[in-house]
Amino acid sequence: MDDRPGDHGEPPATGGDAGGDAGGDASAGQEPGMTVAERVRRVQGSLSPAELKIARALMAHYPAAGLESTSGLAGRAGVSPPTVVRFVARLGFEGYRQFQQSLRDEVQARRASPLTLRPVISETSPTSDLVEAAAEVGRGALSHTFAALPEQEFDRAVELICDPAKRIVSFGGRFSRLLAEYLDLHLRLLRPGTQVHIPAPGGDGGFRVDLGRREVCVVFDFRRYQRDTVELARFAQERGARVVLFTDPWLSPVAEFADVVLPVRVEAPSPFDSIVAPVAVVEALVAAVHVRLGSAAEERMRAAEEASGDRTME
Repeated sequence: MDDRPGDHGEPPATGGDAGGDAGGDASAGQEPGMTVAERVRRVQGSLSPAELKIARALMAHYPAAGLESTSGLAGRAGVSPPTVVRFVARLGFEGYRQFQQSLRDEVQARRASPLTLRPVISETSPTSDLVEAAAEVGRGALSHTFAALPEQEFDRAVELICDPAKRIVSFGGRFSRLLAEYLDLHLRLLRPGTQVHIPAPGGDGGFRVDLGRREVCVVFDFRRYQRDTVELARFAQERGARVVLFTDPWLSPVAEFADVVLPVRVEAPSPFDSIVAPVAVVEALVAAVHVRLGSAAEERMRAAEEASGDRTME
């Protein structure tokens, strides 16, 4: 999908595929294709205090922290190396080597491009094969996205966007900006104080100066991650703004400092990332905001419709 020329599209990754049944009940339900980050979120509620320290250290510098030695990750988290080994088993891995291989696979998935990925059908395949493949990939992306969507993170995103004291700024990269615009088109009908930021060369100074504690920045950043999007999100966070991130399962660098992270699947039948699942989660967020704002949203929608006049065709 994103976000620089030649960087916007990668079908299914193999990262997180090195599962197993080590770790007992905590690893139950791990699925092939899950990233390490998804595994962490899946078992987070059952982790011990020491294991939670490891999870936080890993997610704060993902995936690099997990590519350190056991003693290195243990030192970063302030726990013992045996605790790291137990944590890895809780994630469903048979050992630390398998855990690290999964992370290395994810790093490769992050770097994939349309030029390095194989299409799901060949040039001699009939159109019916493409339609069937597209339907299967789309269903899988939606199912996996909503099954892994962190409920607390989603609720926090709704809470931030509904806060009347906050101004909502949405932005993304070259392609993911479409999602920012789509979200904002809905939000401006539901509440005041929303905008899409579209970068202009040399024209961001005034916008950056205005960023502060009143802003909630909804950021869209997908592999391979766009530098100016990451830098703008970091600048906003350093100015005190809250950051809600939509990203892929391999996690944009924005995840290191975001207040909310909403990972979505981007598999597609073509070598270009899909926005099917991201749009579905955006629409779920809009629905939740609409319900949470209640009568205030209904009144604003009615007023907006009256102000815009009748644009429909008979």
